[in-house]
Amino acid sequence: MQKNPHPSLLWITVEVTSPSHPLGPHGETEAWQIPPSPPCSPVVSQWCATLNIHRGEATCYSPRGSSYRSSLGTRCELSCTRGYRLGDRSRICMEDGRWSVCRCHSISNLGISCTSLPWDPCPCTSPGLGHSVFHESLSSPWADLEPPKIHCPESRERLAEPGKLTATVYWDPPRVRDSADGVIKRVMLRGPEPGSEFPEGEHVIRYTAHDQAYNRASCKFSIRVQVRRCPVLKPPQNGYISCTSDGNNYGATCKYLCDGGYERQGTSLRVCQSTQQWTGSQPLCAPMQINTDVNSAASLLDQFHEKRRLFVISAPDPSNRYYKMQISMLQQAACGLDLRHVTTVELVGQPPHEVGRIQEHRMRLQRFLHLTRSHFNAVLLDKAGTDRERYINPVSPDELFVFIDTYLLSEREAARREQGGDPCE
Repeated sequence: MQKNPHPSLLWITVEVTSPSHPLGPHGETEAWQIPPSPPCSPVVSQWCATLNIHRGEATCYSPRGSSYRSSLGTRCELSCTRGYRLGDRSRICMEDGRWSVCRCHSISNLGISCTSLPWDPCPCTSPGLGHSVFHESLSSPWADLEPPKIHCPESRERLAEPGKLTATVYWDPPRVRDSADGVIKRVMLRGPEPGSEFPEGEHVIRYTAHDQAYNRASCKFSIRVQVRRCPVLKPPQNGYISCTSDGNNYGATCKYLCDGGYERQGTSLRVCQSTQQWTGSQPLCAPMQINTDVNSAASLLDQFHEKRRLFVISAPDPSNRYYKMQISMLQQAACGLDLRHVTTVELVGQPPHEVGRIQEHRMRLQRFLHLTRSHFNAVLLDKAGTDRERYINPVSPDELFVFIDTYLLSEREAARREQGGDPCE
């Protein structure tokens, strides 16, 4: 073995005995010398990135076989989907690991020359003189530059339905046509769908159509909803009204109610008609007239049904200490009693006598209400005439009012109290 004067290379001598190689004159074998390997050269990339075609596809052929779709020298033939055309028809995987592209440069005032990279003829077209063009996209929209034609339905007005503040509106879809190939890719609606309920006022509905070349056109129309209304009703004196819907729109109904201790005289219900006029006329709320010419205690109490609450006091005589204490406290709370629709009935001695609007009469209620005349006792009745609480000692107005406000007020009464506050404070 001989040493190479260059330290970085080795010479290797190999002795091979083979019938095809004769021996030397003295029977020795000849020595073959394998030439040294050349110095290492830089590694060259053999692969290009995967070729992705937007709105198209690539059919590739590699010199190394079908399994090497992006190896060095691979040629890909390009095609586009319908509605698009090619910028270049082919690409080749280059030594630098990139796909060939067409670069067009302006070389004179006479025309455009296309410089091809290796293996790529790459014909180019110029958009005009004096410009450089670099084809980055492989497919582009074709010659369809005209937007589609779209026609929306006519604008319309609708009346709100009876008892409602909305109207249900239907319409046909817009008429859309594309002048190029007749194909509409998408129609978009901006607004509620047909058959939706629209509130009072004006509403704009918009449609936008897109063709295959992504040209677009829009149209719009309006829907106006009108609510027919009657004049606003005023509540009667010593009473109030309760209305449905918005209170005065077509189909709304209003019911007249009177405060405790008052009775309605006239119609109880009025309806707003399509002519924007109310049915009937305004009723009145007049003070209750208590009929004492009745045959039973039940008949007397029926006159207060759903109108007033009763606080019935029984005592052996007017000089009873508890009786005088109770009456004194109630006289100072007359406003709170009337606010809560409470009428006081006194059964003292022989006949009861009038307190508030109860006229004196000779009916005995003690037995009917299970009250005794031997000592002070009282009972609170609700508007249905039901016994709700009994007392054997005088009760303060505050305690009585808390019980009524907590357990006996209807939802309507509670709402009115919350809105109007306490006028007795």
